[in-house]
Amino acid sequence: MAIEISAQKREAQGTGASRRLRRMGRVPGILYGGEHGPVNIELDQRALLFNLRSEKFHATILTLDIGGTKEQVLLRAVNMHPFKPQVQHVDFQRVQKNKKIRMKVPLHFVNAEQSPGVKEQGGVVNHVLNELVIGCLPDDLPEFIEVDLVKLAVGNSVHVRELVMPKGVELGLHKDENPVVATVVVPVLITEEEEAAAAAAAVAPSEIPTSEQAAPGAEGEAPAEGAAKSGDKGAAKPAAAGDKAAAKPAAGADKGDKKDKK
Repeated sequence: MAIEISAQKREAQGTGASRRLRRMGRVPGILYGGEHGPVNIELDQRALLFNLRSEKFHATILTLDIGGTKEQVLLRAVNMHPFKPQVQHVDFQRVQKNKKIRMKVPLHFVNAEQSPGVKEQGGVVNHVLNELVIGCLPDDLPEFIEVDLVKLAVGNSVHVRELVMPKGVELGLHKDENPVVATVVVPVLITEEEEAAAAAAAVAPSEIPTSEQAAPGAEGEAPAEGAAKSGDKGAAKPAAAGDKAAAKPAAGADKGDKKDKK
């Protein structure tokens, strides 16, 4: 069943007008492509957010109703707010039945639990790709591409060119490209890699300070008990010597005063 969404033509343009629309719960957008010129549109924020949660909304031909005029379109771009669940802008492209389209479709993985790598060897499936670029006429556009993992063993992989494409669908790859779609790995291998990384990041014993090598306390902190005693003794001796040295000149000064009186 085709998904139909409603929109209205947008007369006001510019940054200020778009901000006012968003405050009113509307989303500014544009419709382009085909034999007609671009049209500025606006949509309901809540309805659009609800549709965006559906995988089908991103990879199928949609029916866009603009004031009673319906057109077949594809969702091409969605700009979201950096941290709010709010759509800032949305782009739609018209679809022409006699022209091929190029777009991404999701991958659906099946029979993973029946594969020998999972069922017999205790492995887990690692999904390398979750979507695929294809080209086809609008009427041949599939909702998804199926990836059958029933024969996949540990250490083996499924590549893009091994997938069975629906009729009229071609891969959007360069001549020599054949990327991995999925593989089966054993969880133990992942654990060993994590342990090796943890060992490399561990601090060497020689780098750990002992109690004798402990750094002095920060300014304003009370010194340790042993440090306080040794510091007191060291400070007392210079002070005593200084007192004697200071006392001698004072005595000499008294003798000089007595001679002057005589």
